[in-house]
Amino acid sequence: MIDFNVPPYVGTEMKYVEEAVAVNHKICGDGPFTHRCSEWLEKRTKATKVLLTTSCTHATEMAALLADIKEGDEVIMPSYTFVSTADAFVLRGAVPVFVDIRPDTMNIDEKKIEAAVTEKTKAIVPVHYAGVSCEMDRILEIADRHHLMVIEDAAQGILSTYKEKALGTLGDYGCFSFHETKNYSMGEGGALLIRDGRNVERAEIIREKGTNRAKFFRGQIDKYTWVDAGSSYLPGDMNAAYLMAQLDRADEIFEDRMKSWELYRKLLTPLSEAGKIELPVVPEGCTHNAHMFYIKARDLEERTALIEYLKEKDIQAVFHYIPLHSAPAGERFGRFHGEDVYTTRESERLLRLPMFYGLKEEQVRCIADKVTEFYR
Repeated sequence: MIDFNVPPYVGTEMKYVEEAVAVNHKICGDGPFTHRCSEWLEKRTKATKVLLTTSCTHATEMAALLADIKEGDEVIMPSYTFVSTADAFVLRGAVPVFVDIRPDTMNIDEKKIEAAVTEKTKAIVPVHYAGVSCEMDRILEIADRHHLMVIEDAAQGILSTYKEKALGTLGDYGCFSFHETKNYSMGEGGALLIRDGRNVERAEIIREKGTNRAKFFRGQIDKYTWVDAGSSYLPGDMNAAYLMAQLDRADEIFEDRMKSWELYRKLLTPLSEAGKIELPVVPEGCTHNAHMFYIKARDLEERTALIEYLKEKDIQAVFHYIPLHSAPAGERFGRFHGEDVYTTRESERLLRLPMFYGLKEEQVRCIADKVTEFYR
């Protein structure tokens, strides 16, 4: 069986974990490896500040707190996204307002956003699907004109760029994921990227249970206390050590995934040119990170048949999100603005092929061959 995903593993992870335990004697949050990860991410993304978190979900929850999202506020986002994108704001009492996506990138349609803005709108949450950027210039322009916050869900977007700027650094806040399905992993984990340095101190307080403990450890105050609402969003340093081993070889992982992505594209282009399938689109000005390689079948029925065909050939290919606006909680907590032209239709066509660090060339060729066989 060719699995859909294999968590990344470079071989030095356990050495780093052992160092955290046996040498540093620091396994709780904000130890040496946590700081190393944060510094690495700040250097690579040029973010003002990066705080490692227990998940991308928690990074988004922190962003919602920092943006002062309150009950009755509205937050604009795509329906084609993971539930955490909406959950972070629903927990604050806000209403997710879903708008349609672009069929080419599966990202929020920037041309549909402004019509969804009301006097209750507080933020826009662009989700960079498959590590390919949304049209951020337009989104930022709308946000600026209406005095809205922009919180990037860049769970899939680490090391991708929009006009040479790292995803996660264009909005007020950005959120990364280091889940085992992502390009770089600590099992469960994430990061919050902060653009404005004036927001760093409050972010540290929220992350440290509402205390100013971070300033205490830096020697800036002689004792710490409870100063704001917060929670515990710090990952343990063993998790950070595991991640750091991969960040130290980030370019190797990146290039390996890109090689598989490009080979998929080359081998499946004849099917695309014949009108049998559609391939991913990367707009001009965007670079991606090979987080995902997907194809689009004609419709739900064809996709279901293709999944079963590949399963019979020992290949695990999977669909992705069920649009949130059609889920029970989406109907209860949110609303869809405008017409659902592409969200449901395109979600029913999309099929993700196996993609992970260490995927062999012969496996990619086998998968592409079987997809091609299905369409003969």
